[in-house]
Amino acid sequence: MHTPSVPRPEYPRPQFVRRDWLNLNGTWQFETDQGDSGLERGLLERDLTGEILVPFAPESELSGVGDTDFLEAVWYRRRFTPPAEWAGRRVLLHFGAVDHDTTVWVDGIEVVRHRGGFTPFTADLGALAPAGREVEITVRARDPKSGPQARGKQAVQYANHDCNYTRTTGIWQTVWAEPVPEAAHLRRPRITPDLAAGAFHLELPLSANLPGHRVRAVLSDDTGEVCRAEARAELDLAPRLHLAVPEDRRREWSPEDPHLYGLRLELLGPDGESTDTVESYAGLRAVSIRGKAVLLNGRPRFQRLVLDQGWYPDGLMTAPTDEALVRDIELALEAGFNGARLHQKVFEERFLYHADRLGYLVWGEFGDWGCEVGGSSGDNQRPDASFVAQWLEAVERDYSHPSIVGWCPLNETYQKLHDRITQLDDVTRAMFLATKAMDTSRPVIDASGYSHRVLETDIYDSHTYEQDPAAFRQLVSGLAKGEPFVNAYENGAAYSQPYRGQPYFVSEFGGIWWDPEAAAEQSGSDRTVSWGYGDRVRTEDEFHERFAGLTGALLADPDMFGYCYTQLTDVFQEQNGVYRFDRGTKLDIARIREAQLRPAAFEERDAD
Repeated sequence: MHTPSVPRPEYPRPQFVRRDWLNLNGTWQFETDQGDSGLERGLLERDLTGEILVPFAPESELSGVGDTDFLEAVWYRRRFTPPAEWAGRRVLLHFGAVDHDTTVWVDGIEVVRHRGGFTPFTADLGALAPAGREVEITVRARDPKSGPQARGKQAVQYANHDCNYTRTTGIWQTVWAEPVPEAAHLRRPRITPDLAAGAFHLELPLSANLPGHRVRAVLSDDTGEVCRAEARAELDLAPRLHLAVPEDRRREWSPEDPHLYGLRLELLGPDGESTDTVESYAGLRAVSIRGKAVLLNGRPRFQRLVLDQGWYPDGLMTAPTDEALVRDIELALEAGFNGARLHQKVFEERFLYHADRLGYLVWGEFGDWGCEVGGSSGDNQRPDASFVAQWLEAVERDYSHPSIVGWCPLNETYQKLHDRITQLDDVTRAMFLATKAMDTSRPVIDASGYSHRVLETDIYDSHTYEQDPAAFRQLVSGLAKGEPFVNAYENGAAYSQPYRGQPYFVSEFGGIWWDPEAAAEQSGSDRTVSWGYGDRVRTEDEFHERFAGLTGALLADPDMFGYCYTQLTDVFQEQNGVYRFDRGTKLDIARIREAQLRPAAFEERDAD
């Protein structure tokens, strides 16, 4: 439910849809609290002095605020009335993402706290929000500029620099409310495809186990019901269901045919009537490893990935519209990519929904930059327990999306490897093992590029921005001998544990600097204005020659299962995208596509 004037009006949780809901985006009261003294100064009790357009962050143009200074704390307030037809049900208040430490009050009573700027959280309002009575929501978001904090690509200096961009503080994804049954309701399920058995395994957590209740799941396709299953709901905290798909109704999810089954989930009362109904969907696909090969549905699939930062000129980390999310995927596909690393950010869930239905392969990642605290080169990375908690929230939210083919919780955690176990070692291993415990169906990279601190990491990768195609080809040529390129300090000191024969790919390369408007003599040393990696190409033809040479070196390696090119779009001063920051045309995309769609040696070999 939304009014026509509400920004980002679409349903924010497309894989777990209830009929009744209320979008709370729009104009809220707003006030900056630069000294984080608002609670003491009475901001919880009085009206705030300004306004903001939610869900856009105050640093963004679309918010109507546009304050790009450091914002130590910000406050929001609005009132809403649960509709009368919600009577007899309890109201859940959902926040898609708020950066970074959040406290929420309803009518002056604290209802939830949450740490982390990328993941959703919910307040159960219980008796505080009866149907038909107006309630007041107050939100405080703290975003300190110092100390270890999962920030992703948000700049820690005042201005944008290098590959760090304008900050995002406070609410930046949809705020919404929904009613659920008072006694018990369905919680978010885990949907696990089992391609070998032609089935789906479902775990259905419940808010309570009630005598005489049952859970039911009905799978459907375009021709109608495919299969169904039921189980008692009072015995197990999370009842499990098995949906066996008849052989003549099995249809794999793949980039060529991203088929999605409809899935209805119900909690049934003792009389057999539904007390809670949710609409979902599922894709039947499998990811596996055989030697150095990563297989999709049992077959080699070269992953032509692009690095997607997920930033927008006017909305920053928030897409201005749902159509903008779709357009980013379409642009990547037009350029010959078949997927993306979702880089240094947990993308909003509607992006994954569109990836699911468009057959776009993605790696789920986390915005872990912000744990580098300086000091000794052997103990300079200090991710803490909150990184693990936030990452698990992300995996829990996104577990059931078929487009996600792997997980990667950390990126470029450079730190000298030595004979003492550090906080980085502990947290890297914790995030790896926690991911494996939550999801046994997908491969996990312990840290993209470096530092690889987990010997048994499923995938090994590296980052290199060597710009000369011949030198690049030589650099990455050792994989067949078990000696791939591994990142290290310039003096040769190791970041990572050694390679042990896992599937391997170059997960960042390219970044070719092409800014047609830049002066021909401009170097790449001023990273506040326009920059890319290495020497700027002088003509578009030179760009295409370099692009074809770099991608060709990886496409020709039968042991390389994929690559990830940096990057999809320019982002502020970083002028190394295939498209402009506004998503406008920058290059001859047909030539980019042609270079990428050359046959990959990996797909032509026997995956053994």
